[in-house]
Amino acid sequence: MMIHLNRQLSIKAVVFFLLSLFSVSSLIGQYPPTFTERMIAKATVDSLARVYLTPQRIVWISSDSLVQNADILLEKGTGQAYFGRQTVCRITNKNGSVSGLILDFGKEIQGGVRIITSQSNRVTRKVRLRFGESVSETCSDVIGDGTSGTEGGATNHHAMRDFEIALPGYGNIEVGNTGFRFLRIDLAEPDAMVAIKEVKAIATFRDIPYLGSFKCNDSLLNKIWETGAYTVHLCMQDYLWDGIKRDRMVWAGDMHPEVMTISTVFGYNEVVPKTLDFLKDLTPLPAFMNGIPSYSMWWVIMQHDWYIYHGRKDYLAEQKEYMLALLDKFSRYVDDKGQENLRGIGFRFLDWPSVRDTAAIHAGLQALMTMMFEKGSYLCRVLNEPEKSEKYQKLAEKMRKVVPDPNGSNQAGSLLALAGIMNPEDVDQEILFPNGVSAYSSFYGYYMLQAQALAGDYQNALNNVRQFWGGMLKLGATTFWEEFNLKEAENAAPIDNIVPAVKLDYHYSTGANCYIGLRRSLCHGWASGPTPWLSEYILGIKVLEPGCKKIKIEPHLGDLEWAEGTFPTPLGVLYVKHIKQKNGKIKTEIKAPEGVEIL
Repeated sequence: MMIHLNRQLSIKAVVFFLLSLFSVSSLIGQYPPTFTERMIAKATVDSLARVYLTPQRIVWISSDSLVQNADILLEKGTGQAYFGRQTVCRITNKNGSVSGLILDFGKEIQGGVRIITSQSNRVTRKVRLRFGESVSETCSDVIGDGTSGTEGGATNHHAMRDFEIALPGYGNIEVGNTGFRFLRIDLAEPDAMVAIKEVKAIATFRDIPYLGSFKCNDSLLNKIWETGAYTVHLCMQDYLWDGIKRDRMVWAGDMHPEVMTISTVFGYNEVVPKTLDFLKDLTPLPAFMNGIPSYSMWWVIMQHDWYIYHGRKDYLAEQKEYMLALLDKFSRYVDDKGQENLRGIGFRFLDWPSVRDTAAIHAGLQALMTMMFEKGSYLCRVLNEPEKSEKYQKLAEKMRKVVPDPNGSNQAGSLLALAGIMNPEDVDQEILFPNGVSAYSSFYGYYMLQAQALAGDYQNALNNVRQFWGGMLKLGATTFWEEFNLKEAENAAPIDNIVPAVKLDYHYSTGANCYIGLRRSLCHGWASGPTPWLSEYILGIKVLEPGCKKIKIEPHLGDLEWAEGTFPTPLGVLYVKHIKQKNGKIKTEIKAPEGVEIL
């Protein structure tokens, strides 16, 4: 069940009700007329919905005799403790045992849990709670922050996922604020018993409709599109987060695939400009966003793409002063030959798998700067700055003439193709196709797919989507992961059960850089690239003018027989359907909102 409340009105109603009580008391006249307005102005409005979810299955119990009636927790329940005889789950510790169970809520969520006890609990009892994105994580101990020397260890970094609490006697408690699918409950007191009536997950999310959609005759691709959309939906919390367990942070570069997914699935949403402004306000020039020059470049690129999709010139105008100063700053880091010269002024970074490849990073930064100046030039033209526009266009053209060696890097090669520095067909044939999904990354996989599309290699791109993102689904993913390596996953067990001794524990035993072992996030918005890609290149929906006023429909079905879907525009929802005929030609049906020109 979806719960959608007007939080602003709810808070106002409560404030007015409380003040009405004061008004009939001896306090009349003690407060100035603006007191109510000041109270509301100081209130923090929570725009997130909450729903209570029942566990879907019991993954594991420590002992049938010491954990009794666990199946009662799978019933819907009432959500209320009460006196009287009732069937409850009893967890008992005897003779040094530590008894418990693991619950599966069926799908990754952001939030916490509500635990309701029964009349049998006349005193408080301590339990240990371990939230997990995998079953393995619920069975682990916190042994560090996941950095070198603590590989495999779970962490309370960013969000608490392993802690003890006291449960009330026949009452309820709500606790937790993290990303999880699984919950382990262990009784933490010796020679004791706790009686639990219900356990509910509390999911917090933005209650917004999925306006975009994608369907085709390949159910795997359908699930991949939906999983990418859901991954980003969970990350749309107070701000647009990178992940909902670890990395509940705002990273400018990581946001770009999320912004494209939001535009494709939900249309305009306030979380994007709010987060872009957060980055700007906390990064006064001459600093770079997140201390990374490329991330300030991504900020300009996102301003461009957000404007193209939504046409909000008033918002764009608010960025003018900062953006012009930022572009001017970057212009000072291009040498006479047109090469980027950002060494020594920040963390030179594309993504983590390429972090040690200095040649690839140079090539990638050359491409990103070129793209930034190209898009920045367009925005300057929109903002009535013709001289600035011409300046940055010439800079982009100058930089495009420099062709650095991508060093066989999928990341660098893809960006060089997207920037128009290298021929996309050469990049595909020399780098992307030979490397295949073995060199894909969750973040930059989006740009690898785009580069393959520019090369006209839609079929291999589709195959890569199936293998890479489908590989996560094969291991039980319900959201896409911060990092994934298909070769490491060859002998891995699914994440939704206890890992057999003969199988690899993927979540615990693999990973690198900042996502070692269980520290790795299994819900990371930057991994959602296939969702906007499938809509743009398979459905063929290409936005040409700001606010989607002009859209080109050019489908590329590859080995698909048919595909259909919807796409949100500021003027309404666009619908397209493509059916491949026996002669190979595609029959297309389009229903466009009034005001949207279709080419």
